[in-house]
Amino acid sequence: MLLPWLRSLAFSLLALLLSVPVLALLASWLSWGPDSASILREMAQTVLPEYVLSTLILSLGVALGVTMIGLSAACAVTLFDFPGRGFFEWALLLPLAMPAYVVAYAYTDFLQFSGPLQSFMRAQWGLEGRMLPEVRSLAGAVFVFTLALYPYVYLLARTALSERATQLMEAARLLGAPLSRRIREVAIPLARPAVAAGVALALMETLADFGVSSYFGIQTFTAGIYKAWLSMDNRVAAAQLATLLLAVVLVLLQIEKRAQQRMRFANLRGAISSASEAQPVRLSAGAAWVAGLLCFVPIFLGFVLPVLLMFRPLLADTSLLAWDRFGVWALNSLRLGALTAVLAVSIALLLAFGIRQKADAWTRAVVQLVGLGYAVPGAVVVVGLLLPVAWLQATWPQTQAGFWVTATVMGLVWAYLVRFCAVALQSVQSGYARVPLSLDDSARMLGVSGWGLLSQVHGPLLRRSTLAAALLVFVDVMKELPATLVLRPFNTDTLAVVAYQLARDERLGEAALPSLALVLVGLLPVILLSRTMRQKTNGQQ
Repeated sequence: MLLPWLRSLAFSLLALLLSVPVLALLASWLSWGPDSASILREMAQTVLPEYVLSTLILSLGVALGVTMIGLSAACAVTLFDFPGRGFFEWALLLPLAMPAYVVAYAYTDFLQFSGPLQSFMRAQWGLEGRMLPEVRSLAGAVFVFTLALYPYVYLLARTALSERATQLMEAARLLGAPLSRRIREVAIPLARPAVAAGVALALMETLADFGVSSYFGIQTFTAGIYKAWLSMDNRVAAAQLATLLLAVVLVLLQIEKRAQQRMRFANLRGAISSASEAQPVRLSAGAAWVAGLLCFVPIFLGFVLPVLLMFRPLLADTSLLAWDRFGVWALNSLRLGALTAVLAVSIALLLAFGIRQKADAWTRAVVQLVGLGYAVPGAVVVVGLLLPVAWLQATWPQTQAGFWVTATVMGLVWAYLVRFCAVALQSVQSGYARVPLSLDDSARMLGVSGWGLLSQVHGPLLRRSTLAAALLVFVDVMKELPATLVLRPFNTDTLAVVAYQLARDERLGEAALPSLALVLVGLLPVILLSRTMRQKTNGQQ
């Protein structure tokens, strides 16, 4: 029987393929010596305190901002009934379509000293000097990340509140508790695990960002990794900074997992009453306006206004539109996204099918390893891939490892798979959760087993899940900036890379076209997610 042996070999290869970045970073510490200690000591005396302080302030500000906006919006659309509530339920997800660096480009062009707003204010009021604070600052980065990432908290908190909050608040009302106390002592504690999970996800995205921190000139860990590797050509310093960042991300990942477990524990408890017996609180006219404004402001600031601001320089001078080059950039992005999506979904199907057939310790370990990939920042993946490649190139030049990883799309797709296989695996596993195991037994009784079971039985049932997984991976690859910026071959610029480079050169009119294309692509998973939310809501009703 070769099938178990082949399956073990395939899982071993996948484990090696997807664990190379982390293993390489850990191995870099094994070669610890006087030079490494001196580099770390020098960083601790110069740049490391600034990296730590900037990252800490940024993380605290983003955590506070996404909690306030996400939880407030989730409470408004879940606990209360007011005009426009159905629209806001899905519209609050729209900022998910906006990459954070696109939001940064839009607001910088509008709010900077030479931008239209301050120029108009100086012309109207006859004042000289700066009218507004500098947008390219740590506070500006907190503002941008909060607007771009609050949907993580909103989505998880809304899910937690929609399942039981109205029933528990109705029970508290019957016991005589006023509305303020019901919100404070029933709804908010119920949503606390979901908020913790959403904040952890938002902070992982913040720590993994390179576009905003580099464009705003903020000295975060990610910017420091790129500076150490590309500017100072110091691989040891880059590896040490990447390891520190990876450790922080792993802590956030554990917080997110524990919060998710607490959410499942709370949801498995028995319900108090049916949904038909407990309805959202109907708001008066004044309170309805406040709730509507509370939901409208983050949508306007996080999606509508940035899109309008990107259209302004785009339409101001249409001669800047390089449609011929835009076609090349879009084709590169589409090609990389489609290739990675196919490979990621194939790997996810293999892993999910393997763990369904035989959930041994090795299979579960590989699946957990794949699930860890999405939490690894792109900067860490880049350093973790280039370290062993540089060692191979120096030890065995005839292998041409550097050429295959940096001069072809192989290294770039490899980095994408490390990061985004987890997205495909989660979607495929959610699809498998709806396929009963009894169906496998029936198929085996009819003589269908092995790969035939996957292709003839599971495949048709998993079609929607695999398509959703491919779409999510495709969009994530289209928006990925850090890994693409370093590992892309020559003449393989993508929309994300070109938008960053043009914005960095202050050519925001030219950067608007690829940026808006990324927003348009980012709308696809938002539409899919909003449809799923509506179907679940209709099913509960």
